[in-house]
Formats: sequence, C-alpha cells, structure tokens
Amino acid sequence: MSDISQARSGQAATGQAPTGQVPTGQARATFAELFTPKLVTVLREGYGAAQLRADLIAGLTVAIVALPLSMAIAIASHVDPARGLYTSIIGGFLVGALGGSRFQIGGPAGAFIVLVASTADRHGLDGLLLATLMAGVFLIAAGYLRLGTYVKFIPYPVTVGFTAGIAVIIFASQLHDLFGLTLPGKEPADLVPKLEALTGAAGTANPAAIVLAVLTVAIIVGLKRWRPTWPGLLIAVAVASLAAAILHLPVQTIGSQFGGIPRSLPEPALPALSLDKAVAVLPDAFSFALLAAIESLLSAVVADGMTGRRHRSNCELVAQGVANIGSSLFGGICVTGLIARTATNIRAGAHGPASGIFHSLFILLFMLVAAPLASYIPLAALAGVLATVAWNMVEKPAVAALVKSSRGDALVLLATFALVIFRDLTTGIVVGFALGALLFIGRMAREVAVETHVPPVAEDRADDDSDGAGGARAAYDPASAADPDTVVYRISGAFFFGAAATLANVLDRIADRRHNFVLDCSGVPFIDSTAANVIEGVARKAAREGVRFVIAGASQQVEHMLATHGLGSDPAVFAPSVAVARERLKADGTAPNVSSVGHA
Repeated sequence: MSDISQARSGQAATGQAPTGQVPTGQARATFAELFTPKLVTVLREGYGAAQLRADLIAGLTVAIVALPLSMAIAIASHVDPARGLYTSIIGGFLVGALGGSRFQIGGPAGAFIVLVASTADRHGLDGLLLATLMAGVFLIAAGYLRLGTYVKFIPYPVTVGFTAGIAVIIFASQLHDLFGLTLPGKEPADLVPKLEALTGAAGTANPAAIVLAVLTVAIIVGLKRWRPTWPGLLIAVAVASLAAAILHLPVQTIGSQFGGIPRSLPEPALPALSLDKAVAVLPDAFSFALLAAIESLLSAVVADGMTGRRHRSNCELVAQGVANIGSSLFGGICVTGLIARTATNIRAGAHGPASGIFHSLFILLFMLVAAPLASYIPLAALAGVLATVAWNMVEKPAVAALVKSSRGDALVLLATFALVIFRDLTTGIVVGFALGALLFIGRMAREVAVETHVPPVAEDRADDDSDGAGGARAAYDPASAADPDTVVYRISGAFFFGAAATLANVLDRIADRRHNFVLDCSGVPFIDSTAANVIEGVARKAAREGVRFVIAGASQQVEHMLATHGLGSDPAVFAPSVAVARERLKADGTAPNVSSVGHA
C-alpha cells in the first residue's frame, strides 16, 4: 500500500477554485450534492450493458481475491472465518452503494487484525460487535461534521511507519500457524511475550504445516511474477487444500478448528447493549474509527491517482460508518476501504461502484453454494496468505526514501513504527503526528534564521528590475498568455504535510488537457516528505498521460528532497528557472509558452 497524497481542488487554468472559495457565478455545493453516493453519479451518467459487464467481471475478480483473505483476516483476528465473509458481504455492499469513491472496495483489512484481536480477547465477541457499531456511529458523525479533510493531514512518514508496524505484528501473529506450533496456554498478545512463547514451543513444529505454508507463499510469489493476471491467492489456497486432503496431512483446517462455515447469512441483531460495556469498549471503538477513516481515505486517494477521478472524503466516511454498523448487525467485524482490493478492482476494468456491490454478491454466492469446501482449507495456507500480505504492506521504497531524505523524517518514521509495535496503533499515530508538527516548526525556525533578509510580503519593484537585483527585464511575449498547451503553476511558501493536503488535488488536475506542465518552486523555502510524495505522484501521472513535467527554480534542499523520493530526469526534469524550462520545451519542439499561472 502506498500513494498518500490528497486534497482539495482548484486552479485558474481549469476554472476551479480552492475549497472555501466559490468561483464567480458558481453556487456553493449543497449538502445533498456533497453526500450523494458515487453510485448515483455513475447511474446518472448512463449505465448500459457494456458498463454492467465490466463491473461484473471486476466484481468477480475482486471476490476471488477477497475470499481467502476475508477468512484469513477473521481467523487472525481471533474470530471464526465466517465473520470475515459476513464483513465482505455486508460491508462491501454498503460501501459500494453509499460510498464517495467510484472504485472503493470495502471489507475486513489486515491493518485491523491487531485491534480486533485485542478487543475480542478483552471484551469477547459481544464487546467487539458493540465497538464496531460505535465506530460506525463515530464515522458517520465525522463525515457529517466534514472532518474527512483533516484526516488527510497526517504526515507521510507516520502513515508509512504505522503501516510497517502493523505488517510486523500481522506476520508475528501468523507464526503459530505457519509452523503448526502447539502452545501450552493462550498465545500472548504483546509482541515480545508472543515471540518468547513461540520460541519456547519451537519443538512442537509441524513439518506438514511448514511445507503447506511454504508451498502457499511460493505459488503466490511465483504467479505474481510470471502470471500476474491469475488469481494467485485463490490458486495457492486451493492447491494447498488439495494437497492436505489427498495426502491426509496432519494439519489444522477450517473444518477441524471451526467446524466449517455456514451456508447463509445470520439474522441481523443488535449486539448486547449496556452503558458499562459501551464505556469499556469506547477506546477500542475510537481506534477502529480512526484507523477506518485513515485506511479508507488512503485507499480512495490511491484509486484517484490510478484513474484521475476524485472522491468525496466526507461522503466516504459516512458510507464507511453505515457499513460498520451493518457489519456489526450481521455479526461481522470492522469494515474499511481496502487498497489492494480497490487497485485490483480498477485493474480489472471496473466502471463504477457497482463492481463493489457485485464483489459482495459473488462472495455471498460462494457461501450459498461452496461453503463445505472451505472446511478443507489448512490454517497454514491462510497463514501463508497473510504472511505475503504483511510483506506487501511494508512500503520498502518509501521507507528507504524517508530514511535517506532527512533525519527528522527518519525519526518520525521509526518512532511511529516502534510505538505501533510495542505500544499500540493510536499512540503511534498521535506521537508521530506530534513529532511531524515539531519537525515542521523546527524547519520553519531554521528557514527564518537563514532567510531573514526576505520580507514576509513581497515589496514593490521598479519596472526595469526583473529580479530585484538590477537584472535585465525580459520583454513581454503576448503568446505566453494564449498558448493552451503549456501551463505554469507557482507554489509560494513552505510546502509541508498540511499544505500538501490542500494542494495535491490542484497539482493532480492542473495538467489536464495540457502537453507541458511547469511547476515553479522558486518561492518554496523547503519541502517535507509528504509534499515530495505529492509531487512524485503528480509527475508519475503526468508521465503516464504523456504530459511533460518540469520543476523550475527549486533550491538545492528542495531538489535533494524531490530526488530522494524518486524525481529525476524521468519522469520530471529540473530546470533552474521558468525561463530555462521554456527554452527546453522549445528546443524539444513543443510550445514553450505559458497559458496561465496559478498561485498557492
């Protein structure tokens, strides 16, 4: 999972204005418009047989991926596998029907394993269902209070750090089934005691379970490399199940451990309600809501980056809240937007939210028709599935870039990572955010100390002084205001994680219908890793759409930060000034002029 850059729209060249500013003659969006589900929007566009076929195929593709994952996540969360399927069926349906993202897939997430397992252990199934219901209420309230924008202000190192920490905990939670260990008592929840208990039980390892786990991982990795379009997760689990059944291997299966899965959905019912229980699970409900908001909005942002569409964050939060309430009523666990399954949905050719609805219906069909087959699935195979999921959750390139970019970003990353592993997720996010804010303040203080000669507001200059230092003034070129193919956008001021949340959508869309996009960073004193990640994402999208992207006037510090995050001669080009950028575009045989200039 990656691509954490979000924002609000607006710029002069495309006729849009930043959030909070209403363009002349354009009415502010109404409440109904902001919270209209994307499904309604897509149906209004026109929905025919071709679109239905595309969504059916995409829904089936995602369902094939979601089947083993839903059961594996539920088992790792210390509940029976059927509850993972309930979550995908109910949560996936409601997210698709009500969500503010066109391609979002909802269901149980690996990121929730630690929180859900801990809540189930401390408060039982009733407490878990109540916490899920309460989290849904919190998410609906957050959406209607329009707090979705603020969730996006979490710095990039924090999101990378907590994702990596969750991945480590997920992997540790699967060691028991990966090696087929037999523990004398209950497996400890905390990482260090868990590892000590597992090490002490090393002598009970089951060779058959190890072989099945290795086989599962090998098939998933091999198919991803040589047959990436094949459903690797389902094939791996099916092969492992066949091997275990045909060879009569002495391993734990879903049937031996849980008695299989039912062939229908349960009757909806409220979890046991009491004031004391609600107070007891309140911290867990808040953690569920916080993580669901972060995960779902990050997933929606990834979908935006892949498709060029825009999600409505607050509408998405409301849908996630309704989905969590619905899941709890049917005995399911926490629901959130799923980055990997959403990306699979897009790559499978989905047209709109109907694919998410179809994915849930296909899983329901599996329960109705093929539930008995699930009894043969070895737990070691599902552990192998989650082991690969945990490995893929760690954003290795992002971690390397953050460690190299600055000691401050590395500190935020490592602090968040360590606190998530050894403390809890909420503490890791809060402390990481606080460290990111302190880091920003420190950088601002250093910049003020170095740039004391620069006034806070630009002063008037003589007409014959082009740069404030007596340089020659360039002649006006009328074509620079008329060329429709090239656009220059200027960023002024510190470009950090808060500003990144505001400007990412602007930068993402400004190159629409343009051939050349020049980003003037001469007025940017510094840039942090979150903003660098934003620009890197915009550059990748520009390259994908054939738009040439040039970064002009960046200082050495800004250029170094951008280069650390993967920006170089490809897909972006650095130029010392906008004038030089124009000359390079002209030398390449394309229109060198500037059609409009935006300011942030």
